[in-house]
Amino acid sequence: MSTKVISTQKGDIEVNITGRGVPILIAHGGHSSCKERILHKGMDLNRFLLITPSRPGYGNTPLADRVSPQDTAELFNALLDELQLEAVILVGLSAGGLSALAFASYFPARVKKLVLVSAVTKKWMSEKDGTYLRAKKLFAPGREKYTWGLFRFFSRLFPRMMAGVLFKELSGFQPINMTNGEIAELFAMINLQRSKEGFVNDLDQDLGEEVVQRISCPTFILHGSYDKSVPVAHAQFAHATIKHSILKIYDNKWGHLLWLGNEGSLPIHDMLGFIEGP
Repeated sequence: MSTKVISTQKGDIEVNITGRGVPILIAHGGHSSCKERILHKGMDLNRFLLITPSRPGYGNTPLADRVSPQDTAELFNALLDELQLEAVILVGLSAGGLSALAFASYFPARVKKLVLVSAVTKKWMSEKDGTYLRAKKLFAPGREKYTWGLFRFFSRLFPRMMAGVLFKELSGFQPINMTNGEIAELFAMINLQRSKEGFVNDLDQDLGEEVVQRISCPTFILHGSYDKSVPVAHAQFAHATIKHSILKIYDNKWGHLLWLGNEGSLPIHDMLGFIEGP
């Protein structure tokens, strides 16, 4: 596993590269970075080369003036130039969905297939939305590290209670029932997360429908019916707008986190089938 900052013609970008074989570029979700591991689950590192850049504003990739999904797409394109890769399979996770859509649209020759997992595919929240306003305050640069620090502190003291708090944010499934293994897997992910400048920028991103309509590669869209973080309407919009797309909805209790726990085995299986299929 190798994490480094690479200088490109579009600026510096932090990237984690692990495995070997078919190259898969992962546009990570919100509050994350190149340290994202959730989509590594079930991946054979002897068959897949997993490339996870930190999107602008996350990790050690500066935000600067790269605030749009198109800006991120151009940075991804420059990264592939430096890595001497002609084309990749592209995965967009959660808030990384718009960056993935932009890359597939603006640089079609570089994307063999596109996978969208619990992905944002249009304007995520209204500026008048209470969730938007709270997120802007809690995860503002300079404040977000204290928000995360407090959450991790209480998670160590009351892990099941804090996992329940997160569950209610991520899923509309009732009743809340979590195994100790699921809680451990959840916090293994949470312990790697920071918002930095990236998340508040994600909240304001948008992508024109005409950009999404130009996507021509085979596309697989996976979404949870109980997802409270990114409504299933985002998956339906992508499916209706992208010509060569397949949509699959899962009644996964974890909602937004399709990969978590034993229920994650089915979407992982389906994604691998799409990646390796014709």
